[in-house]
Amino acid sequence: MAKAKSRSKAKSKTKARRKPKAKVKRRVKAKRKSGSKATLKRRTKAKPKRKVKAKAKRKVKAKAKRKTRATAKRTVKAKAKRRPKAKAKRKVKAKAKRKTRSNAVRKVRAPRSASARPKAKKSKRQPPAAFMKPLTPDLALAAVVGDTPQPRTQITKRLWAYIKKNDLQDPANRRNIRADDKLRPVFGGKKIVNMMELGRHIKVHTS
Repeated sequence: MAKAKSRSKAKSKTKARRKPKAKVKRRVKAKRKSGSKATLKRRTKAKPKRKVKAKAKRKVKAKAKRKTRATAKRTVKAKAKRRPKAKAKRKVKAKAKRKTRSNAVRKVRAPRSASARPKAKKSKRQPPAAFMKPLTPDLALAAVVGDTPQPRTQITKRLWAYIKKNDLQDPANRRNIRADDKLRPVFGGKKIVNMMELGRHIKVHTS
């Protein structure tokens, strides 16, 4: 009986010894499990956080790009506005320089006196002497113009007055002159004569 009791006591002691070890093992396992669960939770939480951070970074970059573009556009517009103003300023400066130069040149030049250059009086334009030379018309031309000696210009004037008085211009073509009984011998027997030929016919019938 004593032996059996001692054996039972030894068994209980070994069991007591084993118990804490088993407890420790269980705790370690539980910790590991809980740790793995926690890491999983952390990872799952970290993923959306990373996504959010990446999105935020993209947004920031996009904003920065937009700002740079906007600033570039503003600078371009400002330059475009400044250019015409600068051109206008340059033009104004150039004009001012020209004015000052012209004023300086005028001052340097001697003032013109009225006695230095007397103004010539404008006379009426006189026809050349060949036209003013008196010509005597022959009998054929004298019937229309008159027999008194007169310059060529006066003869042509009177001839045209006779043509217009008797309405001898062709209505279809006003350059053509229809000859009547008095003008036919002047025109050399022609019924119709062009107005450009009048001078030649006057020359034939004057001396």
